[in-house]
Amino acid sequence: MSNPYQSVGSVATVTASIAGNDSLDGPGGSGGPEGAGAPLATGAVVRRLLAYVRPHAFTFALAFVSAAISVVLQLYVPILIGQGIDLIIAAGRVDFTALLPLIELLALVVVGAATFQWLQGYCINRLAYKTVCDMRVEAKDKLFRMPLSFIDTHAHGDLISRVVNDVDQVGDGLLQGLTQLFTGIVTIVGTLVFMLALSVPMAVVVVLVTPLSVLVATLIAKVSNKSFTAQQRIQGQLGGYVEELVGNQKLVEAFAYGDEAAAGFDRINSELYTAGERAQFLSSLSNPGTRCVNNIIYAVVAVIGCICVITGVPAPLTVGQVQTFLSYANQYTKPFNEITSVVTQIQTAFASARRFFALIDAAEEAPDPVDARELAQPEGAVVFDHVDFSYVKERPLLRDICVAARPGMRFALVGPTGCGKTTLINLLLRFYDVDAGVIRVDGVDTRRLKRASLRRAFGMVLQDTWLFEGTVHDNIAYGRPDATREEVVEAARRAHAHAFISALPQGYDTVIPEDGGSFSQGQKQLLCIARVMLTDPAILLLDEATSSIDTRTELQVQAAFDEMIAGRTSFIVAHRLSTIRNADCILVMRDGVIVERGTHDELLARGGAYAELYNSQWAATVSA
Repeated sequence: MSNPYQSVGSVATVTASIAGNDSLDGPGGSGGPEGAGAPLATGAVVRRLLAYVRPHAFTFALAFVSAAISVVLQLYVPILIGQGIDLIIAAGRVDFTALLPLIELLALVVVGAATFQWLQGYCINRLAYKTVCDMRVEAKDKLFRMPLSFIDTHAHGDLISRVVNDVDQVGDGLLQGLTQLFTGIVTIVGTLVFMLALSVPMAVVVVLVTPLSVLVATLIAKVSNKSFTAQQRIQGQLGGYVEELVGNQKLVEAFAYGDEAAAGFDRINSELYTAGERAQFLSSLSNPGTRCVNNIIYAVVAVIGCICVITGVPAPLTVGQVQTFLSYANQYTKPFNEITSVVTQIQTAFASARRFFALIDAAEEAPDPVDARELAQPEGAVVFDHVDFSYVKERPLLRDICVAARPGMRFALVGPTGCGKTTLINLLLRFYDVDAGVIRVDGVDTRRLKRASLRRAFGMVLQDTWLFEGTVHDNIAYGRPDATREEVVEAARRAHAHAFISALPQGYDTVIPEDGGSFSQGQKQLLCIARVMLTDPAILLLDEATSSIDTRTELQVQAAFDEMIAGRTSFIVAHRLSTIRNADCILVMRDGVIVERGTHDELLARGGAYAELYNSQWAATVSA
């Protein structure tokens, strides 16, 4: 049976969940992964982002030093310009002897400032993209540590969006934020020092009026932050919706669901448009608002400066010094303007960072016990000892399952859809852990075995095939990357796939597009069967493994399976009962309980549930 939450990312669910938060709620969650709390505060987000920056401390320090030198040189420019203005004695009277060295020094300062500004930009770009790379690697590693139940219960498109889009947004925010942070801190401190050196009263005027600009930017940022958070959440939901539709386009077309799917997309896209428009509008108010305040500051400084030149009150200033002060007043407010101009990227980055950290903080698969054992040479003995299991605690699925398989036994699982057959295989592989009872492999509780060594003991072929973008050889050798070409070809021969592979343009070197491309379902299934045959596992799990193959090929593959199964324990989930007649034991399941067990002949003679299933299939075949 499939996980009942497998469809959590369905069209209806994704559309309905737009009103939710941006956490990774699982079923029954209370605000985040496994019941995580409220979203991270801004301070916590900054601290965690700095943890990614720390390994690149040298680049960080070099960027800061470059920013400091660049800004100091830029702040020295107004002094030189002011001194030059004061050398203009009157109309037609200029002290060129003193002015020419001043111009040469000004040129050197400007070139030096530009050089260090370039070095700062290079360091910040390198720092940002190194950080983004580290974050994405951690997200990838995190997904590999997540339990299958987590992947099953969350929209895949949203998870992809957190790893790809949200991390990109964090990188953009780092680029913009760090650039403005470095230059802003040095500019503010530097201009204060220079202004105080020129005139304390004038510096005090600038410092007292500037907080108005900060206040305007802060108020707008608080209002717009909620809209940016909603925008990123809905963007993730839209990604999940599109991923679902694209991955199942054939079904969408087959059920003529195109109009409804388009309407669902339009609904989510409309929500994203509304949230994005509101976020962009509110954040766009910040820059013109602060610029308006800064222009007022500039005008006030100009008026007071003129008064100082004319009256000497509150401090005597020359015309050149007033010009210098006006430049400093403009530069002092410049960091506030620049920060507000990139507030959109910064707020988007914080919203994205919260979504990223929600993924990183999600509960992981329980680690193997410290004393967990390696299943080095599995023999294939499998025991289900009074096993109970449910995907949802309030809805029991498997109840009191007892099975004992000796090495080499062939077990078949049959029963109506949803009775728990596939779930037994999931439990064997520890994709899920039992609620009660014990599963043993070679006499050892599977929870006391290392997951990797346990899973290496199994070979699995599912009804749903999976092929990745790569050569035919690489797809078959997925479980044994070191396999030789001869071993791969032999596995393909045994799976009866060699003939159609040889007919491909490049044979085993033919590149398979994503998800199999134009390969038929039967051909993809044969490749998956060859993949398992190459690994030569101790225990085989076949879940409707031949369901997509024509009858003639099925007989050939079944013969290959018989050869491979010989001496190995196998569990075969089958609806076509003709494929399991030679099983050593057939388990008949209904509503999560084993209702019958025995050989094909024994169960037919008993005239129970199995005989009813078998006769119904036979009757359907005859009538056809």
